[in-house]
Amino acid sequence: MKSVADYIRTIPDFPHEGIMFRDVTTLFADPRGFRMAIDQMLHPYAGMRIDKVVGLEARGFIMGGAIAHQLSIGFVPIRKKGKLPGKTLSQDYKLEYGEATMEIHTDAIQPGEKVLVVDDLLATGGTAEAGIKLLEKLGAEIVSTSFIIDLPELGGRKRLEAMGMDVQALCAFDGH
Repeated sequence: MKSVADYIRTIPDFPHEGIMFRDVTTLFADPRGFRMAIDQMLHPYAGMRIDKVVGLEARGFIMGGAIAHQLSIGFVPIRKKGKLPGKTLSQDYKLEYGEATMEIHTDAIQPGEKVLVVDDLLATGGTAEAGIKLLEKLGAEIVSTSFIIDLPELGGRKRLEAMGMDVQALCAFDGH
């Protein structure tokens, strides 16, 4: 029987030499793999109260939307700067290859709402940390963070756990 990791393609030297890019598009394209990933990401939260699923741009939208649908709750995107049309809050953060800014609509989360943060990959944790900071500014209670892939050598899990976050991941890969 295949695991979620078996559906993920590795592309060497992308986007830079020495990087082993973990491509989840092959997982998304396979109906069995995609269903398996959604089901496994949902499992830890069975019976828990969650008010909204928050997806981090961009592949977090795919998983987050499917998870929100399965839970029959709302979905909230956290996007790169300049992509949301309404009033937003912003949070700058560092990437492995530079800097960026994430934004959320100021009315997307009500104080006290319980949220699940979803993305495809946890590397350094910078994107997730920026999203968490935005949610905390809005008064959200973060139930957990959920990822398809963890790259433990890059320290993202430790970074989020140091913030007091629960971190779930379906699989882990060595290297970058």
